[in-house]
Amino acid sequence: MRKQYRSEIVFEGSLAADPLRQFAEWFRQATDAHLFEPNAMVVSTATPDGRPSSRTVLLKQFGERGFVFFTNYGSRKGREIDANPYVSLLFPWHPIARQVIVTGTATRIGRDETAAYFRSRPHGSQLGAWASEQSRVIDSRAELDRRYAELEARYPEGEQVPVPPEWGGVRVVPDAVEFWQGHENRLHDRLRYVAEGDKWRLERLCP
Repeated sequence: MRKQYRSEIVFEGSLAADPLRQFAEWFRQATDAHLFEPNAMVVSTATPDGRPSSRTVLLKQFGERGFVFFTNYGSRKGREIDANPYVSLLFPWHPIARQVIVTGTATRIGRDETAAYFRSRPHGSQLGAWASEQSRVIDSRAELDRRYAELEARYPEGEQVPVPPEWGGVRVVPDAVEFWQGHENRLHDRLRYVAEGDKWRLERLCP
């Protein structure tokens, strides 16, 4: 299966001075293109001995401090981040022949920030964060539904749901961000920002 990518060349001079500003522009363009969940990203983590794992997670915040997603800290990715904070994020924007790859260090955000986001979630999603002990083995779907029903009875719609103690945000502070644009004949653009202290170096990679 082969597809020729036809798009405009990305030149260094057209990019922002830092990767977060450039990401904001490409994210806006991905959103304007009506991609399904442009904030979906593949989060890759690894154990201290280098065994990797990946999963799709939704980006919920980004800015000059980095990229934020939320998870159960007891999940596989949560445990791996606690043991080895180096992670990779991949935004696969296939319909517009683009992808962004972020590598960096993950840390937990503050509980106040977590609580503020948790309060903004739909009521059902708040209950779901309590019902699911993410990544743990469970006997059946019926068991998960039973837990949810019990929580729904305890915290009906309109009643404040407390923030689960093992649930919260993770911020990835980037040390490198690569912007990939597909082109004909596999001569893709790969432009990577690399952190050097408080500045960024921009370099072009062979496709």
